[in-house]
Amino acid sequence: QVQLVESGGGSVQAGGSLRLSCAASGVIFSGLCMAWFRQAPGKEREAVAFIIRAGSTSYADSVKGRFTISKDNAKTTLYLQMNSLKPEDTAMYYCAADPWCSGMDIRKYNYWGHGTQVTVSS
Repeated sequence: QVQLVESGGGSVQAGGSLRLSCAASGVIFSGLCMAWFRQAPGKEREAVAFIIRAGSTSYADSVKGRFTISKDNAKTTLYLQMNSLKPEDTAMYYCAADPWCSGMDIRKYNYWGHGTQVTVSS
């Protein structure tokens, strides 16, 4: 069973930075497709960034140029570097995995962490 644990959230001023981490276990990490999602109060969960086996990445338009997704296979950890944070980025951020690495089909990301809160004040 895939186990994902997020960390690194917190409260920052607009323009600040945070790095989120997602520690994975229970799977062959290098074979995973992984993603970061976020959900703000009263809003639907949305995909923020994907990283797949070939190393390709994809980002939501709202975070392009500000966020970077990466992973360290040796540490079995996924990261999300968030720079130039905006109040609109305030949300619970979730790590998710698709063990069969189908790509960026969000329907396949069935394994989730419990989230880490990011709050950006103006």
